[in-house]
Amino acid sequence: MMEQKGRIFLILVAMVFHGTESFSDDDGPLVLDYYKQKCPLLEEIVSHNVEVAVFKDPRMAASLLRLHFHDCFVMVTLSLSLSSFEKRGGPSWDVWLGRRDSLQASFSGANQFIPAPNSSLEALISNFKQQGLDIGDLVALSGSHTIGKARCLNFRQRLYDVNFRGQYELYDKYRRYTSFRRILQSICPKSGRNNDLSPLDFMTPARFDNHYYVNLLQGKGLLISDNVLVTQDHEGEILKKVWDYATDEKLFFASFANSMVKMGNIKPITGNQGEIRKNCRFVNT
Repeated sequence: MMEQKGRIFLILVAMVFHGTESFSDDDGPLVLDYYKQKCPLLEEIVSHNVEVAVFKDPRMAASLLRLHFHDCFVMVTLSLSLSSFEKRGGPSWDVWLGRRDSLQASFSGANQFIPAPNSSLEALISNFKQQGLDIGDLVALSGSHTIGKARCLNFRQRLYDVNFRGQYELYDKYRRYTSFRRILQSICPKSGRNNDLSPLDFMTPARFDNHYYVNLLQGKGLLISDNVLVTQDHEGEILKKVWDYATDEKLFFASFANSMVKMGNIKPITGNQGEIRKNCRFVNT
Protein backbone atom coordinates (compact mmCIF):
# COMPACT_ATOMS: atom_id res chain seq x y z
CA MET A 1 0.00 0.00 0.00
CA MET A 2 2.80 2.40 0.90
CA GLU A 3 4.61 1.55 -2.35
CA GLN A 4 1.46 2.40 -4.30
CA LYS A 5 1.12 5.77 -2.57
CA GLY A 6 4.79 6.45 -3.29
CA ARG A 7 4.30 5.71 -6.99
CA ILE A 8 1.31 8.08 -7.16
CA PHE A 9 3.37 10.79 -5.52
CA LEU A 10 6.30 10.33 -7.90
CA ILE A 11 3.94 10.41 -10.87
CA LEU A 12 2.59 13.78 -9.75
CA VAL A 13 6.10 15.16 -9.42
CA ALA A 14 7.18 13.67 -12.75
CA MET A 15 4.25 15.33 -14.49
CA VAL A 16 5.69 18.68 -13.52
CA PHE A 17 9.22 17.83 -14.63
CA HIS A 18 8.63 15.99 -17.90
CA GLY A 19 9.42 17.98 -20.98
CA THR A 20 10.12 21.26 -19.21
CA GLU A 21 13.89 21.33 -19.19
CA SER A 22 14.13 23.64 -22.20
CA PHE A 23 11.24 25.93 -21.28
CA SER A 24 13.40 28.87 -20.33
CA ASP A 25 17.01 29.78 -19.75
CA ASP A 26 16.10 33.09 -18.13
CA ASP A 27 17.50 33.88 -14.72
CA GLY A 28 14.50 35.99 -13.82
CA PRO A 29 12.26 35.76 -10.76
CA LEU A 30 9.49 33.22 -10.24
CA VAL A 31 6.27 33.97 -12.11
CA LEU A 32 2.68 32.79 -11.96
CA ASP A 33 2.35 31.81 -15.64
CA TYR A 34 5.74 30.19 -16.20
CA TYR A 35 4.32 27.31 -18.28
CA LYS A 36 1.62 29.31 -20.08
CA GLN A 37 3.24 29.40 -23.53
CA LYS A 38 5.01 26.04 -23.84
CA CYS A 39 2.61 23.85 -21.86
CA PRO A 40 -0.58 25.78 -21.06
CA LEU A 41 -2.43 22.79 -19.56
CA LEU A 42 0.37 21.69 -17.25
CA GLU A 43 -0.83 23.50 -14.14
CA GLU A 44 -4.39 22.32 -14.69
CA ILE A 45 -3.27 18.70 -15.12
CA VAL A 46 -1.05 18.76 -12.04
CA SER A 47 -3.64 20.56 -9.92
CA HIS A 48 -6.31 18.04 -10.86
CA ASN A 49 -4.14 15.06 -10.02
CA VAL A 50 -2.99 16.62 -6.75
CA GLU A 51 -6.61 17.24 -5.77
CA VAL A 52 -7.56 13.64 -6.57
CA ALA A 53 -4.62 12.26 -4.57
CA VAL A 54 -5.33 14.54 -1.60
CA PHE A 55 -9.01 13.61 -1.66
CA LYS A 56 -8.19 9.89 -1.62
CA ASP A 57 -5.57 10.08 1.12
CA PRO A 58 -5.06 12.98 3.55
CA ARG A 59 -1.46 11.87 4.09
CA MET A 60 -0.74 13.01 0.55
CA ALA A 61 -1.59 16.58 1.56
CA ALA A 62 0.80 16.36 4.48
CA SER A 63 3.50 14.88 2.23
CA LEU A 64 3.16 17.68 -0.31
CA LEU A 65 3.33 20.35 2.39
CA ARG A 66 6.37 18.70 3.94
CA LEU A 67 8.09 18.40 0.57
CA HIS A 68 7.53 22.06 -0.21
CA PHE A 69 8.73 23.09 3.25
CA HIS A 70 11.89 20.98 3.12
CA ASP A 71 12.82 21.95 -0.42
CA CYS A 72 12.46 25.66 0.22
CA PHE A 73 14.56 25.50 3.40
CA VAL A 74 17.33 23.33 1.88
CA MET A 75 17.11 24.91 -1.55
CA VAL A 76 16.83 21.59 -3.43
CA THR A 77 14.10 23.29 -5.38
CA LEU A 78 11.42 21.11 -6.94
CA SER A 79 9.06 22.82 -9.38
CA LEU A 80 6.02 21.36 -7.66
CA SER A 81 2.59 23.00 -7.90
CA LEU A 82 0.79 23.13 -4.53
CA SER A 83 -2.32 24.77 -5.82
CA SER A 84 -5.11 23.64 -3.50
CA PHE A 85 -5.93 21.79 -0.31
CA GLU A 86 -9.61 22.67 -0.51
CA LYS A 87 -10.47 18.96 -0.86
CA ARG A 88 -9.37 18.57 2.76
CA GLY A 89 -10.91 21.84 3.92
CA GLY A 90 -7.83 24.00 3.54
CA PRO A 91 -7.04 27.24 1.69
CA SER A 92 -5.76 27.73 -1.83
CA TRP A 93 -3.09 30.13 -3.04
CA ASP A 94 -1.29 31.14 -6.21
CA VAL A 95 1.96 29.24 -6.76
CA TRP A 96 4.91 31.11 -8.22
CA LEU A 97 6.71 28.85 -10.68
CA GLY A 98 10.04 28.57 -12.45
CA ARG A 99 12.21 26.97 -9.77
CA ARG A 100 15.12 24.78 -10.79
CA ASP A 101 16.79 22.01 -8.83
CA SER A 102 20.19 22.78 -7.37
CA LEU A 103 23.27 21.10 -8.78
CA GLN A 104 24.15 19.60 -5.42
CA ALA A 105 22.35 18.12 -2.45
CA SER A 106 23.57 17.93 1.12
CA PHE A 107 22.26 15.53 3.75
CA SER A 108 24.12 17.45 6.46
CA GLY A 109 22.69 20.68 5.09
CA ALA A 110 19.19 19.28 5.33
CA ASN A 111 19.76 18.34 8.96
CA GLN A 112 21.18 21.79 9.64
CA PHE A 113 18.35 23.83 8.17
CA ILE A 114 15.25 21.70 8.79
CA PRO A 115 13.84 22.24 12.30
CA ALA A 116 13.99 19.11 14.46
CA PRO A 117 10.79 17.79 16.12
CA ASN A 118 12.33 18.50 19.54
CA SER A 119 13.49 22.05 18.72
CA SER A 120 13.23 24.77 21.34
CA LEU A 121 11.32 27.95 20.52
CA GLU A 122 14.59 29.87 20.36
CA ALA A 123 15.98 27.39 17.84
CA LEU A 124 12.80 27.56 15.73
CA ILE A 125 12.83 31.35 15.63
CA SER A 126 16.52 31.37 14.69
CA ASN A 127 16.01 28.71 12.03
CA PHE A 128 13.16 30.59 10.39
CA LYS A 129 15.02 33.91 10.62
CA GLN A 130 17.94 32.42 8.67
CA GLN A 131 15.50 31.85 5.83
CA GLY A 132 14.03 35.35 5.94
CA LEU A 133 10.89 34.22 7.79
CA ASP A 134 9.61 35.91 10.92
CA ILE A 135 7.67 34.81 14.01
CA GLY A 136 4.37 35.31 12.20
CA ASP A 137 5.50 32.88 9.49
CA LEU A 138 6.64 30.40 12.12
CA VAL A 139 3.26 30.34 13.86
CA ALA A 140 1.26 30.22 10.62
CA LEU A 141 3.35 27.52 8.93
CA SER A 142 3.35 25.40 12.09
CA GLY A 143 -0.36 25.08 11.43
CA SER A 144 0.45 22.60 8.66
CA HIS A 145 0.58 20.08 11.51
CA THR A 146 -3.18 20.11 11.46
CA ILE A 147 -2.93 17.20 9.04
CA GLY A 148 -0.65 14.19 8.68
CA LYS A 149 1.10 11.80 11.06
CA ALA A 150 4.40 11.54 12.90
CA ARG A 151 6.54 8.56 13.87
CA CYS A 152 6.89 7.47 17.47
CA LEU A 153 10.61 8.20 17.17
CA ASN A 154 9.83 11.88 16.64
CA PHE A 155 7.55 12.39 19.64
CA ARG A 156 8.91 9.90 22.22
CA GLN A 157 10.93 12.57 24.03
CA ARG A 158 7.75 14.61 24.43
CA LEU A 159 6.28 11.72 26.44
CA TYR A 160 9.16 10.52 28.60
CA ASP A 161 11.45 13.52 29.11
CA VAL A 162 10.81 14.50 32.76
CA ASN A 163 12.03 18.06 32.25
CA PHE A 164 9.67 18.63 29.34
CA ARG A 165 6.71 17.09 31.17
CA GLY A 166 7.28 19.24 34.22
CA GLN A 167 7.53 22.35 32.08
CA TYR A 168 4.28 21.72 30.26
CA GLU A 169 2.29 20.68 33.32
CA LEU A 170 2.56 24.26 34.58
CA TYR A 171 -0.06 25.02 31.92
CA ASP A 172 -2.11 21.87 32.52
CA LYS A 173 -4.69 23.06 35.05
CA TYR A 174 -7.32 20.56 33.89
CA ARG A 175 -4.97 17.56 33.53
CA ARG A 176 -5.55 17.48 29.80
CA TYR A 177 -1.89 16.96 29.05
CA THR A 178 -1.58 14.06 31.52
CA SER A 179 -4.53 12.20 29.99
CA PHE A 180 -3.36 12.85 26.45
CA ARG A 181 0.14 11.67 27.33
CA ARG A 182 -1.24 8.31 28.48
CA ILE A 183 -3.00 7.86 25.15
CA LEU A 184 0.23 8.59 23.30
CA GLN A 185 2.21 6.23 25.54
CA SER A 186 -0.09 3.40 24.44
CA ILE A 187 1.07 4.11 20.88
CA CYS A 188 4.70 4.88 21.62
CA PRO A 189 6.47 2.95 24.43
CA LYS A 190 9.80 3.97 25.94
CA SER A 191 11.63 1.78 23.47
CA GLY A 192 10.79 0.04 20.21
CA ARG A 193 7.96 0.62 17.73
CA ASN A 194 9.84 3.62 16.35
CA ASN A 195 7.84 3.67 13.14
CA ASP A 196 4.38 3.47 14.69
CA LEU A 197 2.35 6.52 13.70
CA SER A 198 0.19 9.00 15.56
CA PRO A 199 -1.97 11.71 13.98
CA LEU A 200 -0.60 15.20 14.45
CA ASP A 201 -4.18 16.21 15.22
CA PHE A 202 -6.29 13.58 16.99
CA MET A 203 -9.55 15.53 16.67
CA THR A 204 -9.68 16.08 12.89
CA PRO A 205 -6.72 14.10 11.49
CA ALA A 206 -7.92 14.07 7.87
CA ARG A 207 -9.01 17.70 7.66
CA PHE A 208 -7.00 20.86 7.14
CA ASP A 209 -8.44 23.26 9.71
CA ASN A 210 -7.42 25.42 12.67
CA HIS A 211 -7.74 22.66 15.26
CA TYR A 212 -3.95 22.49 15.60
CA TYR A 213 -4.05 25.73 17.58
CA VAL A 214 -6.90 24.50 19.75
CA ASN A 215 -4.74 21.46 20.50
CA LEU A 216 -1.84 23.66 21.61
CA LEU A 217 -4.04 25.55 24.04
CA GLN A 218 -5.28 22.25 25.48
CA GLY A 219 -1.83 20.70 25.85
CA LYS A 220 -2.37 18.31 22.96
CA GLY A 221 0.36 19.26 20.51
CA LEU A 222 2.10 16.07 19.36
CA LEU A 223 5.68 17.29 18.92
CA ILE A 224 7.87 19.21 21.32
CA SER A 225 8.38 21.79 18.56
CA ASP A 226 4.61 22.30 18.55
CA ASN A 227 4.18 22.74 22.28
CA VAL A 228 7.06 25.19 22.74
CA LEU A 229 5.02 27.78 20.84
CA VAL A 230 2.96 28.03 24.02
CA THR A 231 5.24 26.90 26.83
CA GLN A 232 8.35 28.92 25.93
CA ASP A 233 6.71 32.12 24.70
CA HIS A 234 7.57 34.38 27.61
CA GLU A 235 6.70 37.57 25.73
CA GLY A 236 3.19 36.45 24.84
CA GLU A 237 3.39 37.47 21.16
CA ILE A 238 3.14 33.91 19.86
CA LEU A 239 0.48 32.88 22.35
CA LYS A 240 -1.70 35.74 21.12
CA LYS A 241 -1.37 34.51 17.53
CA VAL A 242 -2.21 30.96 18.64
CA TRP A 243 -5.39 32.25 20.28
CA ASP A 244 -6.23 34.32 17.20
CA TYR A 245 -5.90 31.33 14.88
CA ALA A 246 -7.72 29.00 17.29
CA THR A 247 -10.74 31.31 17.26
CA ASP A 248 -10.64 32.51 13.65
CA GLU A 249 -10.03 29.85 10.99
CA LYS A 250 -10.28 32.33 8.10
CA LEU A 251 -7.51 34.41 9.63
CA PHE A 252 -5.32 31.32 9.93
CA PHE A 253 -5.99 30.30 6.32
CA ALA A 254 -5.10 33.78 5.03
CA SER A 255 -1.89 33.91 7.09
CA PHE A 256 -0.93 30.37 6.11
CA ALA A 257 -1.37 31.07 2.38
CA ASN A 258 0.69 34.28 2.61
CA SER A 259 3.49 32.50 4.47
CA MET A 260 3.48 29.61 1.98
CA VAL A 261 4.00 32.07 -0.88
CA LYS A 262 6.73 33.83 1.09
CA MET A 263 8.45 30.53 1.84
CA GLY A 264 8.20 29.51 -1.81
CA ASN A 265 10.33 32.53 -2.71
CA ILE A 266 13.27 31.67 -0.45
CA LYS A 267 16.40 32.08 -2.61
CA PRO A 268 14.91 30.43 -5.72
CA ILE A 269 17.23 28.92 -8.29
CA THR A 270 16.09 29.89 -11.78
CA GLY A 271 17.23 29.62 -15.39
CA ASN A 272 20.64 28.11 -16.01
CA GLN A 273 21.69 28.43 -12.37
CA GLY A 274 20.32 24.92 -11.80
CA GLU A 275 18.58 22.13 -13.67
CA ILE A 276 15.37 20.14 -13.76
CA ARG A 277 16.30 16.70 -12.52
CA LYS A 278 15.19 13.66 -14.45
CA ASN A 279 15.41 11.70 -11.21
CA CYS A 280 14.55 13.69 -8.09
CA ARG A 281 17.20 11.87 -6.04
CA PHE A 282 20.17 12.49 -8.33
CA VAL A 283 21.81 15.32 -10.23
CA ASN A 284 21.54 14.82 -14.00
CA THR A 285 24.54 13.14 -15.62
